[in-house]
Amino acid sequence: MKKAKGDLIALAQAGAFDVIVHGCNCFCTMGAGIARGIAKTFPEALAEDKRTGKGDRGKLGQISVAEIAQGDLRLTVVNAYTQFDWRGQGRKADYDAIRSSFSIIADRFAGKRIGFPMIGAGLAGGDWQVIEGIIEAELAGLDYTLVVFGS
Repeated sequence: MKKAKGDLIALAQAGAFDVIVHGCNCFCTMGAGIARGIAKTFPEALAEDKRTGKGDRGKLGQISVAEIAQGDLRLTVVNAYTQFDWRGQGRKADYDAIRSSFSIIADRFAGKRIGFPMIGAGLAGGDWQVIEGIIEAELAGLDYTLVVFGS
């Protein structure tokens, strides 16, 4: 897995990726973590999320997709439904949903440069070592980069 330090959104705006992926809950909130920044910077991603069923458990492991066109920037933002809810204690990241979402991403975006943060390991409380293994298995052979926030 390639790794880069920085701001996923800024790198995407600079043209580093064709596709960026972030983890979402199933309640159409995008109110915290990187999802909040994505919603603010790319409101099309929030609009696509809101077109899905609020609180629909069936979204787990699925994705919604927003095509972004801002000036010369052409970017795809993937909302990956990797956790059901954001409330409560303990792990909210659903490892099976992460696997399913990244399987869909691998099929749909082969040949594209894919960037993502540590999905499921921050506010969702998942174990990054487990999640990293899932992502590596699903995206094997593709051009993908983990972007770790910071400089």
